[in-house]
Amino acid sequence: MILLPQFKAYLFDLNGTMIDDMAYHVQAWSSILNDDLGAALDYERLKAEMYGKNEELLVRIFGEARFSDLEMKELSMEKERRYQSAFYPALKLIDGLPRLLDELKQKGIKMAIGSAAIPFNIDFVLDNLQIRHYFDVVVSAHDVMVSKPHPDTYLKCASQLGLSASECVVFEDAPKGVEAAQNAGMKCVVLTTMHDESEFRNYNNIIRFIADFNQL
Repeated sequence: MILLPQFKAYLFDLNGTMIDDMAYHVQAWSSILNDDLGAALDYERLKAEMYGKNEELLVRIFGEARFSDLEMKELSMEKERRYQSAFYPALKLIDGLPRLLDELKQKGIKMAIGSAAIPFNIDFVLDNLQIRHYFDVVVSAHDVMVSKPHPDTYLKCASQLGLSASECVVFEDAPKGVEAAQNAGMKCVVLTTMHDESEFRNYNNIIRFIADFNQL
């Protein structure tokens, strides 16, 4: 496996990057938005909305006045419960990532997770897969005021690691995540689990595209 020796830290998005679960998020959101709330969104529209905090997604689709803060929190948690129930039997790291995590740990390279997910979902992955010990820093949706594509998530990872943006490389699967890395001044490796390479043509911070971590 070829590492990227110019970087002192690897920052990982979670959903779609470390685990191939985005189809399960689309399924859970479709159940909430279309079946329960009557939004009538097709697959491509749902896929395009798969970024940022759950509350931000609800506001983008329904506007700011539709739900109270409590209602948005309840809808968000119900969506995550449905997602976890559906995905749990298939929960595993993307191919090649277990070996990469081991190698980075052995070499003393710092690692962080920078995710728009809530701690409930991050804990679901880290604890069930028993990989929490690899990561020096975890930044969740609860740790930033605004989520991706704003740079705050990745800038906070770098700050807590004690490194500059240029010393960090980001692993992402979504255009808005790559944009967040670009806005933070960070280079990015893109996992093509959910989006085609053509969807990233507007970003100039991409080092390479990979289907899984065996290609790194």
